[in-house]
Amino acid sequence: MIKPFIAADLREVSPLVLAYIGDSIYEVYARCKSATLGAGSNNKMHNNTVRYVSAEAQAMSARALAGELTEIESDYFRRGKNSNPHAVSKNANHADYMYATGFEALLGYLFLNNEEPRMEYLIYKSFDICDGIAGSKIEPEDKEE
Repeated sequence: MIKPFIAADLREVSPLVLAYIGDSIYEVYARCKSATLGAGSNNKMHNNTVRYVSAEAQAMSARALAGELTEIESDYFRRGKNSNPHAVSKNANHADYMYATGFEALLGYLFLNNEEPRMEYLIYKSFDICDGIAGSKIEPEDKEE
């Protein structure tokens, strides 16, 4: 996997840069997960992916995983959550958007710090959290709607 050099000390990296990297990593994993649910039309796979990568889903995951984070991970999450993004989501409330940004910053940190097993644990745990929502379980969309 490509490991770009961004900085010798990741504490010097803007939390928004970490979130930018984390967002892309999370989306790749979500797309792969959606594809395994049953390759269908691009629209169906996209709709499944959106259910994982939405700010609301990421915020819910971040809240549920908070007790499992190490002190360092919590610091990176907090830096991302408290960052000052120049834009806000038109589809999410501000609190969810900031929690999602914190979650993405944490994933960006783990990726850039070569902590892939931990990063993947949190990503897959996040998917489990999203799948466990009553009435919103993500399943292959083979049925007519």
